[in-house]
Amino acid sequence: MNYSVKELFDLLNEQDECNWIEAKRGSESSVSAMETVCAFCNEPGMGGGYILIGIAADESAETPQYKVVGVKDLDKFQKDFSTQCASMFNLAIRPELSIEEVSGLIVIKILIHELAHGQKPAYFKTDGLPYGAMRRIGSTDQHCTSDDMHVFYRDNTSYDQTPVKATGMEDIDENALKRYRMLREKVNPSAEELTYDDKDLLYALGCFSRENPVELNMAGLLLFGTAKAQRRTFPMLRADYIRVPGNNWVEDPDNRFSTIDMMGPLILILYRMIEAIVADLPKGFLLTEDSPQAEAVGLPTKALREALVNALMHRSYREHKPTQVIRYDNRIEIINPGFSLKSEDRLGQPGSESRNPFIAAVFHDTNLAETKGSGIRAMRRMMTDAHMVPPTFESSRDHNEFTARLLLHHFLDEKDIKWLKLFDKFNLNDSQKQSLVFVREVGAINNPVYRQMSDCDSLRASNELRILRNFGLLTSKGRGKATYYIAGSELNVEIEKDISTQPAALSTQANTLSTQANTLSTQADTLSTQADGSVGPKAAKISTQQEEGDIEKITSIFPETLRLKINNIKKRENNSSLLEGIIKEICLIKPYKSTELALILKKREDYLRRNFLNPLIERKELRYLYPEMIKHPEQAYQTTKINQ
Repeated sequence: MNYSVKELFDLLNEQDECNWIEAKRGSESSVSAMETVCAFCNEPGMGGGYILIGIAADESAETPQYKVVGVKDLDKFQKDFSTQCASMFNLAIRPELSIEEVSGLIVIKILIHELAHGQKPAYFKTDGLPYGAMRRIGSTDQHCTSDDMHVFYRDNTSYDQTPVKATGMEDIDENALKRYRMLREKVNPSAEELTYDDKDLLYALGCFSRENPVELNMAGLLLFGTAKAQRRTFPMLRADYIRVPGNNWVEDPDNRFSTIDMMGPLILILYRMIEAIVADLPKGFLLTEDSPQAEAVGLPTKALREALVNALMHRSYREHKPTQVIRYDNRIEIINPGFSLKSEDRLGQPGSESRNPFIAAVFHDTNLAETKGSGIRAMRRMMTDAHMVPPTFESSRDHNEFTARLLLHHFLDEKDIKWLKLFDKFNLNDSQKQSLVFVREVGAINNPVYRQMSDCDSLRASNELRILRNFGLLTSKGRGKATYYIAGSELNVEIEKDISTQPAALSTQANTLSTQANTLSTQADTLSTQADGSVGPKAAKISTQQEEGDIEKITSIFPETLRLKINNIKKRENNSSLLEGIIKEICLIKPYKSTELALILKKREDYLRRNFLNPLIERKELRYLYPEMIKHPEQAYQTTKINQ
């Protein structure tokens, strides 16, 4: 169906941007617009999508709304856009541009067709594959990883079927096979495979290479291989249980953390991980109104098991990194290599997409994992039944990792119940009460986090958060899709009695300083920026004396030696170690947001985050100010003390 601009505009205001509609404000072709072109060309089965130039989000509206801003230089835009589509990618893209008038202003409608399968993937020539290719995930354009390539090249072979050289039956752990038989028998005592000998059983489970039947594949090695064989072949494909004192990474360089490295058959490793974590967990107590005695409660073991199983069977084993289970005082974080193949707004919905179908099949056959993609929903239900806030999840294609967080400080003890009773007059539902506890502990909440906690849609989340705001329990900040909520006047009084507000004080200052940086990064996001992230000639003209004053204000507290280093950075500095060192020196002084760092270093924010901040976070040389909520509106970066 060929939609008119008016029809697309109405759809935007009804449902916001989606997988096939994107709105762009500027009349200059931008990197962002080209990324959307690439994503529409590549996304399988979508048929392409529309880009509307001259329509922008209305930042004054509390709910996502769009307004017509028009296109100024019509001829220049069309010429530039068409030229870039023909030259920036590995093959020429031919967009369909049409011009329509809405509310007296000119809007350009661009239709991008999905490429034929044999032409995919389209990718930026300067970046190559896989990073230079884009996919359309929800309403976002995401860089591809190696996990996406099989979609384009029709490779139906899963990575867990990859042969592992110099392995065989002698590398199988007999205890792992015995555990499988025992678990399978409990599920189905008459299962045919229980009558097989060990070798035939492994064949039936898809654990041998198809090309060389005496050689194990990744599924066989990981599920049933000995620790010795795994260490010999893939030493980094292990699971680490890390106990960190406090609520932040590496608080004390002299007493960093204790860690248990676990390697061996996944079907046995799972139990070792559960035992280690459960032994280390505190117990909470629930005092009900009709009971004179407190009932002992704690993190549900089945919910923990489901989180660990999901990590082990859905992780990307292409990445030579361990699965990390980090136990802080107030939470458990399970950090897994490999982003979620399901978009974040579909997490918890029925249906599963697995990287490792043969590994997943073994976990499903033994009832160690929920079936039909219901694991996350089951975790939420079990956490709620245990009077705890449901887990939250973070999927990052930039980091190529998936993080599950179980917040341990949400045990509903007598003190918590007494605190929540203060708000009985508002007749809040359970989800709203849970969100208050979350804000009390983390400092902020937004619509996506509320949706995950409450297992509801965006509209319900917005309505219930708005009710809390109207009661004065929360205060809204930001506009449109960037709206978030912090403690309101009715909530602050109680928080200040028990909860430290120091992080909020730090982030407030950072937010004030970064206002102009947001403006700069938006304006600089054009093709006039350089490949190394520095600001090019066109963007440089945008810089004002006020922005220079903001830089001076931020850097006024820096040591003179650091200021000299910053001033001596070349326009196209290629020394990544130098820039990383400067970033760590800056963030050692106090937490800084990515917008501030981009302003100080005169780099594009997306370039700085992708090439420097993300790698430093991965190497634990920087840490988030708010690790419980990566997309915290006041998120900032701190240098870990170990780097002093």
